[in-house]
Amino acid sequence: MRRGTRRDSTDLLLGASAAAALAALASALVSQHVFDVLPCAWCVLLRLIFVAIAAAALLGLAWRSTLGLRLSTLAMLALAGCGIAAALWLHFVAAKSASCNLTLADRVMTASGLDGLLPQVFAAYASCADAQATLFGVAYEFWALALFVLLGAAAWRLLRQRR
Repeated sequence: MRRGTRRDSTDLLLGASAAAALAALASALVSQHVFDVLPCAWCVLLRLIFVAIAAAALLGLAWRSTLGLRLSTLAMLALAGCGIAAALWLHFVAAKSASCNLTLADRVMTASGLDGLLPQVFAAYASCADAQATLFGVAYEFWALALFVLLGAAAWRLLRQRR
């Protein structure tokens, strides 16, 4: 394949999207296990969405057809939208409540079974009000929000360039 082709830029965007989503997960795990920043149910839901975006991007890299690219980027775009909504909900609603018990995030994580299968990654250990943390004065959920916006923009670009 020639250098500079559309497939090269597609592969680069998909690979960068997967890497960025997995880097966000790694950052959350370092915060939790090194700096004792305990996650709430919404925090671990954000982690799950990042993992799902990475999986969708990797699917696009593996399924090398127009249909595969379309499905993977549509999934990435939908998941980025879910991540944006979850990050905003976490900051403006959940962080002001004393408990995340029986919230949508808690139910999704319980239904997935990941909180029991991989508790070091997906178990919630704090309430939403107690789990508030900042990095450089910016709330963690806003860092996640910014990355979800960038991942959504990358997916949108991938969808648009294939027309």
